[in-house]
Amino acid sequence: MSDPLAGLYQQVILDHSKQRTGFGALPHPGAQRFERNPTCGDEITLQVTLEPGTDRIAALGWTGSGCSISQASASVLAGLAPGQTIAELQATIDVFRAMMRSRGVGEPDEDVLGDAIAFQGVSKFVMRVKCAMLAWVAAEGCLADLA
Repeated sequence: MSDPLAGLYQQVILDHSKQRTGFGALPHPGAQRFERNPTCGDEITLQVTLEPGTDRIAALGWTGSGCSISQASASVLAGLAPGQTIAELQATIDVFRAMMRSRGVGEPDEDVLGDAIAFQGVSKFVMRVKCAMLAWVAAEGCLADLA
């Protein structure tokens, strides 16, 4: 990853950690999951609602506290999820997980990940992977409850 690109990705993470998309509880969630990273104390409660009568995500909301990586990752996920079906969001989670396990090797699919591609650099730091994955693991649990 080039230095200018790494700087851009760092800025995406900082922006999302400050101006958090989807932050706040949903009024009537279809599913809810709490996850905690015992290593560093990051916590998230993530909620998902579906469009009535479909398997399409209407909204993803979350509350929690933690480092800028965990907060930004939840924000990016909240921006990506609405409009996707349960299967599509699960596929996106799978691609994100593969990127986070890559240790920065390879080229993740930006068309699938959107701003989440900014976390590719985080994948090089094993202790930070759990921070980035926290919201995605919670979302996966919600999807299992909704399926």
